[in-house]
Amino acid sequence: MKSWLRQHQYAFRVALLRLLTQPFSSLSNITVVALALCLPIISWAILVSAQPVVASIPLATEMTVYLKPELKEDQVQQLRSAIENNHSAQIEQLQFITKDQAATRLKKDPAWADALSALPHNPLPDSFVIRLAASPTQTATATQLASELKTLEGVDQIQLDTDWLNRLEALLNFGRLALLVLSLSVVIIVVATVFNTIRLQALNQRQEIAVARLVGATESFVRRPFLYVGAISGGLSCLLAIALARIAISPLATALNRLALSYDTQVYLALPDAADLLFVSLLIMVITATAARWSVTRHSTF
Repeated sequence: MKSWLRQHQYAFRVALLRLLTQPFSSLSNITVVALALCLPIISWAILVSAQPVVASIPLATEMTVYLKPELKEDQVQQLRSAIENNHSAQIEQLQFITKDQAATRLKKDPAWADALSALPHNPLPDSFVIRLAASPTQTATATQLASELKTLEGVDQIQLDTDWLNRLEALLNFGRLALLVLSLSVVIIVVATVFNTIRLQALNQRQEIAVARLVGATESFVRRPFLYVGAISGGLSCLLAIALARIAISPLATALNRLALSYDTQVYLALPDAADLLFVSLLIMVITATAARWSVTRHSTF
């Protein structure tokens, strides 16, 4: 056990010495990897900060049921009774809006008044405005109710106020997928950078490696310092990336909060939890160490 620890201590010291003896090259590689890691960290922070905002948005409580224009008054009353009797648990209030009432309301908006006046007849349909009862699963309830009402004879179209919220959720899902693709691309960049760095080191130290083998050094002993170089570079790159992301988030948080205030909400942009960042940093160190092992295995055979 002591021998194993001494070997790892020796490999760690050798790795640090190699990084310190080539400060410009080491700093360049660490900076390149850090810049590549910085972008997904910022994107991750934005997604994590946006999810509570979406969850806190008050769910829409109304839906509008547009009726077919050929319906007569008695058919409208029958349809209203059917909706109220069959869906009383989901509905808090149902209001019938005639097409004339809808036109009167719309004419109060100057943008629509001239357009409606120019038309030979009122194109608006009669409609029911349904206020949904409060429920923890209000969005799912509204979607299910809309699907059931669409099957009723005389219903032409249904407009849900939750449509925009569904679009926002779809946008967040797209953001998560984009973050995954971006992260995979960054991993490829990190692996390529570390692979090339270790390749150059292995080629520059080929004589030292050959002498070590002649005196009986094992392949693990030869490769171990390179693995530590990869792991240390990955860890330092993560620390620098987190620092850069923290600096970049400050002005982004101010700009994003101004945008959110225009929609009567607030967004608190911050880095992910320390535990998550630590896990990602350890994962990057494992990836860079694996890339270093792959590179030294391929380029130290001579």
